[in-house]
Amino acid sequence: IRYSIPEEMPVGSFVGNIVSDLGIEPKRLISGKARVFTAGSSDYIGLDKENGHLVVKNKIDREELCGEMSACSVGFDVIFENPMELYRVTVDIQDINDHSPVFPKSKIEQKISELAVLGARFPLESAIDPDVGVNTLQKYTLQPTDHFKLNVQNGDDGSKNVEMVLHSPLDREKKKHHNLILTAFDGGKPQRSATVQINIIVLDVNDNPPVFSQSSYKTSVVENAPKSTIVTTVSATDADESSHGIQYYFEHASSTMKALFSIDVDSGEVKVVGDIDYEKHKQFKIKVKATDHGGLTDSSEIIIDVIDVNDNTPKITIMSFSSAVAEDAAPGTVIAIINVQDLDSGDNSKTTCSIDLNSPFKIISSLTNYYNLVTDSELDREQTAEYNITITAVDGGNPPLSSKEILNLKISDVNDHAPQFEQEIYNAFIGENNPPSTTILTVKAVDMDWGPNAKVSYFLIGGDLNGAPLASYISINSESGVIYAEKSFDYEQLKAFKMQVKAQDGGSPPLSSNVTVNIAIQDQNDNAPQVLYPVQTGASVVAEIVPRAADVGYLVTKVVAVDVDSGQNAWLSYKLQKATDRALFEVGLQNGEIRTVRQVTDKDAVKQKLTVVVEDNGQPSRSAVVSINVAVADSFPEVL
Repeated sequence: IRYSIPEEMPVGSFVGNIVSDLGIEPKRLISGKARVFTAGSSDYIGLDKENGHLVVKNKIDREELCGEMSACSVGFDVIFENPMELYRVTVDIQDINDHSPVFPKSKIEQKISELAVLGARFPLESAIDPDVGVNTLQKYTLQPTDHFKLNVQNGDDGSKNVEMVLHSPLDREKKKHHNLILTAFDGGKPQRSATVQINIIVLDVNDNPPVFSQSSYKTSVVENAPKSTIVTTVSATDADESSHGIQYYFEHASSTMKALFSIDVDSGEVKVVGDIDYEKHKQFKIKVKATDHGGLTDSSEIIIDVIDVNDNTPKITIMSFSSAVAEDAAPGTVIAIINVQDLDSGDNSKTTCSIDLNSPFKIISSLTNYYNLVTDSELDREQTAEYNITITAVDGGNPPLSSKEILNLKISDVNDHAPQFEQEIYNAFIGENNPPSTTILTVKAVDMDWGPNAKVSYFLIGGDLNGAPLASYISINSESGVIYAEKSFDYEQLKAFKMQVKAQDGGSPPLSSNVTVNIAIQDQNDNAPQVLYPVQTGASVVAEIVPRAADVGYLVTKVVAVDVDSGQNAWLSYKLQKATDRALFEVGLQNGEIRTVRQVTDKDAVKQKLTVVVEDNGQPSRSAVVSINVAVADSFPEVL
């Protein structure tokens, strides 16, 4: 967009409405974080986000901003985010007639020989008016005009060179001094003017003025040239034999010219005395005057071209930067808008912008001096969580100058990884008769994502166990993955079972994975042996009969017992605890068989009572006792 305003407008003055001129919604100013960026050091135009008005931020002096250039403007960029957009705005600054012409001196003294020929020219210092166009210097008048008239010449650069021309002979004997008034007018409304008094001193003799060897001297100087560097030497000659000692002066040189260059009054040698900067001045035009002792003068011009040196490094400005980008960002996503400026000229000002190789980003050029940093390939936060991107700007000088800027970019997490258990299957053991809330084992899953996406919770996948809900037997801590027994297990009822555990992350939507957990119940020696035979009844006495003719090793009976435990807890051994006659009977340690160990005699009592202990192999062991009645007799009546 291009606007036009006059200079010197008060701060806050309206420039234009970018909302209507760009055709955007007013709320876009706030949501897009609209702002003004100026590449230079001064911000002249500001943005009112409430109504979209561009307003004057700092007072604009066209003469200070653009000097003698008639075309004057300020440029800036309006930047939006979400999404990133950039608009270039140019505001033309129109000149107003705020300066009057000014002569370098309030009084001019000019020595002129009485023998000066008609038509002799005498240069005068021009007035200076920093305005441009019609508001700058337009014309001169000279009063009185009885001996001199004005001659005004327009220079190629639009300047006006003024000189007096002698049109009536001077006679020192008649009048030694002539007082003239030179007036300069600009073309503004209202018109402004300035005057200078000219005092003419009429000299005797010396009828030949100095003459420069050249009508103009063209030379060049390198910027940053050391002080005392000789730029050029001007010279003039005088045909008068008695006239010598020509002196040289700058004519109506500005304060800037005098701060940068000097001229030796006797030799005409022009030297550097200040710091020459190509970026401020690309060419100088200096009027030079040669004067002899008789007051005759000649004028010439020195044109000095400044040669640019690559003395400015490129300046990198980050216009907009997203410090974090999602790992699933599509290739081509804009990360940053970068502005690169180089104050040099020609190849020295041409810049290229690049970033590190082997990164998933690239730099692409957009508008002049603008670059976009965009994603070039897919990102993976789990592989690289952040990048330090070095942006390098290099100019085209020889040798080239460069500058760097480092951007720290964090990759924000996307829930693209499910939790993974540390084992493919978990096996655990728990002893029976455990107290409730006993810890069985801990399952653990790891999620490679970050933050809430990596927070893992654990759940039991529902099911039944022995006709009851699994949750009545088992619980799991959702945060730690610790699995607890909710009740006491009985090996004799449940020896082993399996279940499924789910690990789920905190993403949206969540991701999960399952694992199988096998739990085996370990037997405890919690059951005593049970005697199945002989059957113990309290009602009657049952007796085993052993004939008196029984041989050694006669099988009297067999104690049969079982233990519902398992393993060594169910290994049974038999021992004879008590007996009427220990020397008559023995019990098989492993099989419980009761046999005679000697021949039965008549002396042996008919009634024999044995007590057998059945013991398991648990720690500690458990046992059962059985009593057996044995009758040593040959017939049942004898037993009775």
